[in-house]
Amino acid sequence: MPISAPLLLVEDDNSVRSTLTTFLDLEGYTVEAVSSTRAAMEKLAASSYPIVISDIYLDERTGLDVLKAAKEAHSDCRVILMSARGSMETVMAATRGGAFEYLAKPFELDDLLSAIQKAEAEIEGAGNSDRETDIDDLPETEMIGSSTRMIEIYKTLSQVAPTDATVLITGETGTGKELVARMIHSNSKRLIGPFVPVDCGSIAPSLLEAELFGALKGSYTGADRDRTGVFETANRGTVFLDEIGEIDGAFQLKLLRFLQEREIRPVGANRAKPVDVRIVAATNKDLQKLVEEGKFREDLWFRLNVVRIPLPALRDRRTDIPLLSHFFLRKYNERYELSAVITTSGLKLLEEQPWPGNVRQLQHLIERLVILSPHGRIDAEAVADALVESSSEDPTTSESLRDTEREQILKVLEATSNNKSRAAKILGIERKTLYRKLERMGIA
Repeated sequence: MPISAPLLLVEDDNSVRSTLTTFLDLEGYTVEAVSSTRAAMEKLAASSYPIVISDIYLDERTGLDVLKAAKEAHSDCRVILMSARGSMETVMAATRGGAFEYLAKPFELDDLLSAIQKAEAEIEGAGNSDRETDIDDLPETEMIGSSTRMIEIYKTLSQVAPTDATVLITGETGTGKELVARMIHSNSKRLIGPFVPVDCGSIAPSLLEAELFGALKGSYTGADRDRTGVFETANRGTVFLDEIGEIDGAFQLKLLRFLQEREIRPVGANRAKPVDVRIVAATNKDLQKLVEEGKFREDLWFRLNVVRIPLPALRDRRTDIPLLSHFFLRKYNERYELSAVITTSGLKLLEEQPWPGNVRQLQHLIERLVILSPHGRIDAEAVADALVESSSEDPTTSESLRDTEREQILKVLEATSNNKSRAAKILGIERKTLYRKLERMGIA
């Protein structure tokens, strides 16, 4: 049911103004149409309009001036701008000014109607079931979660961090292994010392020894100067050996000796020297299985596995997704000086995803949504579109994300007896968006 308050239409082209007025009148709206910015300013000064529709290029002033006046007169006013001569600068100015929607002429009348209906939904709170959500008192770091698995991890961290015990962090890519390592360091007696991360998987096996233990000038081809190794650089601090499962057998023995003796011998040196570092290692591989296969030394496994912290995949702690989403929302709002909000339907869809890339994938998706979501409102439609875009960019996640979306749509269609309008409403998307998705998925 259209809102009862009149809409203000500002359009200097007589035929366009007449067409839009007639169309909206037939759809049940009351329209007050004017042809100039001056008349629009007078209307806005005299009355409050919940929705204003204005062309950009009008007379000596523009629709951007109308936008500003409408927002000053009524901050909750939704302004829909139209233009046949849009530019990046114009669109950016409209976005910064708080325009609700920007339509490029020529457009389908249904596109205008859809924009008006979206504006109505926000104004009338037709979205109480899809309200904007906010969470106060978020943690200062992204080590977030109140699930049972995360509480157990916090307990372990609080016990092991103050000690010098070697820690092995396991978990899938993107679960936050380095974050946990940094928390161990920052809550230890080595806090004032350096924290040095090393990605063992990205360093050639032949160079890893020199990288960690150091090397003397002339000790190998290209060694034109003495080189201080990571272990010496991190003296009195913490070294984080990420992807420890990637190191080869020859270096595994050398690392084992270091863990036993706490001494380093730079490549080309005759003498060893002691260093005082704590080792925190991490891997996304099953080291125990590698031991059984003869690919990883059992004695090194025992040395590393003094305290093991297994990090759960994001899909195994879905109740933490709202907290993580709001943390990243705040982070990127502050970084880009924006004020995006996320709705209940948007959060619900996020919670239902498989997240093969775990927390890192969620973080990148929220950053994309903060920057690109229209009107700074992240609802289910915005999330679904971003998931499809990101899955098309990453072939490793494409199939699972598309399958999840397909299953969700089929489930809702079945529950609504194939009523497309009701299904679209439940999914939080426009009916035409649902038809487009059905066509793309080959669903009759």
